[in-house]
Amino acid sequence: MATPKNYRGRGHLVLLCALLGTLGEIGRGQIHYSVPEESDKGSFVGNISKDLGLESHELAQHGVHIVSRGRTQLFALNPGSGSLVTAGRIDREELCAQSARCLVNINILVEDKGKLWGIEIEITDINDNNPKFQVENLEVKINEIALPGTRYPLPEAVDPDVGLNSLQSYQLSPNHHFSLDVQTGDDGTISPELVLERALDREEEAAHHLVLVASDGGEPRRSSTVHIRVTVLDTNDNAPVFTQPIYRVKVPENVPPGTRLLTVSASDPDEGTNGEVAYKFWKISEKQSPLFQLNENTGEISTAKSLDYEECAFYDMEIQAEDVGALLGRTKVLISVEDVNDNRPEVTITSLFSPVLENTLPGTVIAFLNVHDRDSGKNGQVVCYTRDNLPFQLEKSIDNYYRLVIWEYLDREKISMYNITVMASDLGTPPLSTEIHIALHVADINDNPPIFPHASYSAYIPENNPRGASIFSVTAHDPDSGNNAQVTYSLTKDTIMATPLSSYVSINSDTGVLYALCSFDYEQIQDLQLLVTASDSGDPPLSSNVSLSLFILDQNDNVPEILYPMLPTDGSMGVELAPRSAEPGYLVTKVVAVDRDSGQNAWLSYHLLKASEPGLFAVGLHTGEVRTARALLDRDTLKQSLVVAVQDHGQPPLSATVTLTVAVASSIPEVLADLGSMRTPTNSDDSDLTLYLVVAVAVVSCIFLAFVIVLLALRLWRWHKSSLIQSSGVGLAGLPASGFVGMEGVQAFLKTYSHEVSLTSDLRGSHMIFPQPNYADTLISQESCEKNDSLLASRDFHECRDEAASVQVSSVLCLHLFLRGIIFFTNLSCVLKHAL
Repeated sequence: MATPKNYRGRGHLVLLCALLGTLGEIGRGQIHYSVPEESDKGSFVGNISKDLGLESHELAQHGVHIVSRGRTQLFALNPGSGSLVTAGRIDREELCAQSARCLVNINILVEDKGKLWGIEIEITDINDNNPKFQVENLEVKINEIALPGTRYPLPEAVDPDVGLNSLQSYQLSPNHHFSLDVQTGDDGTISPELVLERALDREEEAAHHLVLVASDGGEPRRSSTVHIRVTVLDTNDNAPVFTQPIYRVKVPENVPPGTRLLTVSASDPDEGTNGEVAYKFWKISEKQSPLFQLNENTGEISTAKSLDYEECAFYDMEIQAEDVGALLGRTKVLISVEDVNDNRPEVTITSLFSPVLENTLPGTVIAFLNVHDRDSGKNGQVVCYTRDNLPFQLEKSIDNYYRLVIWEYLDREKISMYNITVMASDLGTPPLSTEIHIALHVADINDNPPIFPHASYSAYIPENNPRGASIFSVTAHDPDSGNNAQVTYSLTKDTIMATPLSSYVSINSDTGVLYALCSFDYEQIQDLQLLVTASDSGDPPLSSNVSLSLFILDQNDNVPEILYPMLPTDGSMGVELAPRSAEPGYLVTKVVAVDRDSGQNAWLSYHLLKASEPGLFAVGLHTGEVRTARALLDRDTLKQSLVVAVQDHGQPPLSATVTLTVAVASSIPEVLADLGSMRTPTNSDDSDLTLYLVVAVAVVSCIFLAFVIVLLALRLWRWHKSSLIQSSGVGLAGLPASGFVGMEGVQAFLKTYSHEVSLTSDLRGSHMIFPQPNYADTLISQESCEKNDSLLASRDFHECRDEAASVQVSSVLCLHLFLRGIIFFTNLSCVLKHAL
């Protein structure tokens, strides 16, 4: 099992443990593991959870994962065991060629702590490759005049393994003419050479067959062979010679295929065909061979494919020149590839935390980026930055890693998504750059309450509205999103006239539409003051309030009510008296009426609909006063009948009528005389009946006088009580003075009725009144009942007017009932007399 170690020693390991306990700090040590190549997928590499100070099951919880620059992942994390394992089979030779050590560096990111750890893994070599010759069969031509001791280079085998697993030795099959000599170069490479031990004789043996074996030192040992055919030639005593032992050339990596790099040249002093030289590659690797081409006649070397500095920056090869006599000359060619700035920086997002809450604190890491440029030198030096004025900043981390942090507070209601552009530019000439775009979504929190567009609202609804009718609609807007923006509406609990507000109106919690739950009556309620609450569905929920004034509009739904004159309840006919001496404009009586509506719906007008004598009487349009229109004449009948209509100004207008009977006479005797002429002759018992009538009238008068005294005492007591209340601060100034019937009213009423008598003719009775000029003073004046403002009236004024009217009417009615009692007894006496 691989054992982790720290390159900086035991002291740095202690520092690493201390850094693991600091949030947001970057691990600066490296953990080292080793694993043999060609291990099966899932092979154990190291216990990463233990080395990071975590439990094995906490890897996923802490967001531990491998970050890389985008190449194929060689390693993976096992979340169950907390160990680092291989992600597949690893070929060391493909990964590191023939480097002495094969090291792979990866980075481990601990997301919740914002830490990056460097991990160095050494891939150890195993003996999995045979030494390999470029050819399986080789022909070597040797002139028969070659002297013993002449050396002939043989092809070298290539073993991609390293150390003991690489090529270690050569062996040649036994032969009497040849032996094998192995030369070791300065770089440790070994080269086999065929050494001629005995002179050759073409005529004796024209060809010799040898086997060269190349072996490595691994376990198990691996080897390969090449079959050598030695052909003995006739005499050619001069070998080709190159003009330079080593050719060097530098070429930029962006040269197109077919570009001539250099020309090697070898000369052979022999004449004729023995002086002709042919060129070919003698020693070149398999990867290099497809990149270059050699003209065997001219020795010109050119590119066959495009070169790439990032893949290989240096090429070395050997060129062989051979004449027809198989004499050889060799030279070395060294090709250096120069880097050009042909690679743009690569930016890889290794980790992104999106979405991010809008209340995230500045300094929080939201992304890790890896920047890499395959070029070298300044061409590979990269500068990374962000464009635009955004609340984010790039900070350098370890190696080529950057972290993107929040620089300022975010507000989702202003910007809900950021398109962050990250630029990476190298320092080459001209510089190359790359940009990537990071879409960062800002998650909402409930930081905004619902907002009404207005501070208050007013709504109007006519009275007598249907139940369930829509009254008004309010709407609040919440700039948050999702549940934080779902608004519900409600009404604040309240009571009106000891009745819960919920009995009058309701609101749709989703739409904010208000509905009337009852039919409103303006005469009872003129306005409602509501408080609407809008709450969102966030956690915790936020809310706001708005006031709503609901005004009830009056409708013309009340018929004018006639207070005076009132119809007698005993079946008799009320009669108003007018003297024949009355001048035009004489006040006969006054029709008093009220309307419970307000505004123009309560404006009353009086009209004379019908009269038994047209043109004799006129009714005041606004006062209701019945006055004589002309002087009374002798020809005018005693009994005048008038029909008066009282109409309001509503739409449609409502009206009420009252019938008045006016008796025209100069005095009571005249009335009695006029009515007596209609009577039947009386008998001798009239005097007795008259006596009974006088006694009855006296008794009733006494009762009436006692009632008046009690009434006056009651009024004085009430007046004294009201004075005490006013003196104690409880003001009654709001009540109109005309709402009380005082002593003057009673005296005027008594004076008015002082001439009331009851006259009968046969079985018919008539109630007659001689009005005095101050008669109207005992009634409710229209001015005291009308409103100060024709359009707006308060409920208190109506209550005051109704109370005052009821008090006066009750007083008048009580007196009227007693007078009616006198008339009743008088009529009863007349009936008894008539019966006798």
